[in-house]
Amino acid sequence: MIIIESKRKKLQTILKKYPGAIPADVTSAATDGLVKLSPFYPHGGIPVPFSEGFTATCVEAIWQGLKVFESCDVDIQMFKNDTMKNIKRTVRRFGKPLGHRKGVYGTELLGYIEARKQIYIPTYKWVLENKVANIIERLRTANNEGKTIILLDYDTNADVENAKKPLSHASLIKAYVEGTYPYGENIPDDPTETESPSKSREKGNIQELELFNE
Repeated sequence: MIIIESKRKKLQTILKKYPGAIPADVTSAATDGLVKLSPFYPHGGIPVPFSEGFTATCVEAIWQGLKVFESCDVDIQMFKNDTMKNIKRTVRRFGKPLGHRKGVYGTELLGYIEARKQIYIPTYKWVLENKVANIIERLRTANNEGKTIILLDYDTNADVENAKKPLSHASLIKAYVEGTYPYGENIPDDPTETESPSKSREKGNIQELELFNE
């Protein structure tokens, strides 16, 4: 069973709710190999949707780079950001967002939800399939063996149609592992010793978590 919980909660509280569960931090703050599941992780060579010849370092760089604002169009330089920092393009700096351009040279602007479906979701799927397949397979094996896995994400919204909250990428991991991944087939091939029971259980969880790391 795969469960999504907020990384902002205390891990001790989460494990008390789900005794014996394996916590898996899939955010950019992860300190192990699971950081590679973060949309900010710079895998490199990720095809930019509807943009032949363009690749980017990470999913978030594509999402932010294709944004169009009142005072600024797409930012292809963003595709090169490999620092996991300063990737956000904000309303405060660029003004009202107009949408996401459907491709670097596209003439169509996609609304927020449609951009999720045509840009973010299929791009993240490409990463799951082409960059972290071994981690996903280990998660799938653990899930099939009946283990409880807690995916920790800053956002927990799993409703693609909910425009009021950011979409949780952990929800996409869960959906992919469970075979229910939504949308998106338009990404091209890559062109390029004595312890208390709680402490003991937590140590065991950490050891099991290593199964998911590369």
